[in-house]
Amino acid sequence: MAQSTLDSMPGASTGTVVVTEPLNFWGGKRVKPRQEKNAEPVFEPATGRVLCQMVPCGAEEVDEAIQSAYAAYQKWSKMAGMERARVMLEAARIIRERREKIAKLEVINNGKSIIEALVDIDIAWQSIEYYAGLAGTLAGQHIQLPGGAFAYTRREPLGVCVGIGAWNYPFQIASLKSAPALACGNAMVYKPSPMTPVTAVILAEIYKEAGVPDGLFCVVQGGAETGSLLCHHPKVAKVSFTGSVPTGKKVMEMSAKSVKQVTLELGGKSPLIIFKDCELENAVKGALMANFLTQGQVCCNGTRVFVQREIMPQFLEEVVKRTKAIPVGDPLLESTRMGALISKPQLEKVLGFVSQAKKEGARVLCGGDPFVPSDPKLKGGYFMSPCVLDNCRDDMTCVKEEIFGPVMSVLPFDTEEEVIKRANNTTFGLASGVFTRDISRAHRVAASMEAGTCFINNYNINPIELPFGGYKMSGFGRENGQVTIEYYSQLKTVVVEMGDVESLF
Repeated sequence: MAQSTLDSMPGASTGTVVVTEPLNFWGGKRVKPRQEKNAEPVFEPATGRVLCQMVPCGAEEVDEAIQSAYAAYQKWSKMAGMERARVMLEAARIIRERREKIAKLEVINNGKSIIEALVDIDIAWQSIEYYAGLAGTLAGQHIQLPGGAFAYTRREPLGVCVGIGAWNYPFQIASLKSAPALACGNAMVYKPSPMTPVTAVILAEIYKEAGVPDGLFCVVQGGAETGSLLCHHPKVAKVSFTGSVPTGKKVMEMSAKSVKQVTLELGGKSPLIIFKDCELENAVKGALMANFLTQGQVCCNGTRVFVQREIMPQFLEEVVKRTKAIPVGDPLLESTRMGALISKPQLEKVLGFVSQAKKEGARVLCGGDPFVPSDPKLKGGYFMSPCVLDNCRDDMTCVKEEIFGPVMSVLPFDTEEEVIKRANNTTFGLASGVFTRDISRAHRVAASMEAGTCFINNYNINPIELPFGGYKMSGFGRENGQVTIEYYSQLKTVVVEMGDVESLF
């Protein structure tokens, strides 16, 4: 069943796919929009061609999806953890079996290289498998009280959770949010980004095929208005949002009106600190991984690269040489290492940051221009050449603001104390990194970083077992790892008296 949209994938190539099936899903099936008004075109980033139309859900449709999810939650939450685990393991198996097809569709909708998309789909099924393993372990405590009385705690689900996803990892984020939610006994209504509406519904079909109750994972399409309807709905217990800081603030504000729990995974402007005693080859590779995955459209990217002054010339020479060699082009070719940015406005915004950087005195060492691949079908795509900026200062726009594109800003530093202060001088706090052979320094710097993650001698390594989330304006709550169970469940204390009541009255 879940192969309907995927059937054409083996023979598909860039510029050939059109999606015509409904993109909403609740009650165990795809649901056509009530009316076609306010439809927005969805583009294939590699060609600029219209891939499909996204019709936002209105109040009635959102309510229908949430009621469907609530009915499913009533059944799912009463199942034992091991019963839920078996269904989730089947979903993970189906994703694993269809990884190439799902990855291909993801590339067509998102623009990233197929090499990266395959990893994204693997992380998606690993996430579901990981939380399936935790589903049967959820337990409370027994506490002995005086006089033979006792108490125990129950870890219970929240109810209907809302997931609001971003466009940089469409299928993966839907999996990362739904897996812990479902493991804990919740239902989820998921709203993908309006720019990448195509693959979340594939996940919904796979959950259905695996055996979840109809409605347990619903997909509603839309933008800000649909998101607002979800955040305000009285039957929603929690909202988990991935996206920008301004939108995160709005989600928090709307959810506060009915005191819903919130997890926010927001933006970043993360520092990567490279000391002169590092293994330079690894530091260069780390800097490339910290800046150019998914065309630089990654929230935890280490886009402020601080390099100790003594090794700056060698570092720049090597990083520029390797950046110039990155193959940009058709994202479905296995030889491609950088695909297209998500949209024309995003491409123009990133190019605008490069222009602004030049005006403020930065020097462009390579890239930073629109890129036109030789293949004629890619002429309308949203490509740019990856960029390295030198001569940067901490007060420059390109160093302070999240660019969300393939732009690396390199800054010199002299001492450990100085660079820690500069690295932390930001409103963001999602990630950080340090390259050094000095083990004491590595742990000292990690402890000093005001960020949710610190990578030592590597960057952008985020396996499902590790908690991920921000400090400061990069958000709160965590995704991945065992701790996320606490963000999708609540504790009930039950007190049991075995004797007579002692009353003051």
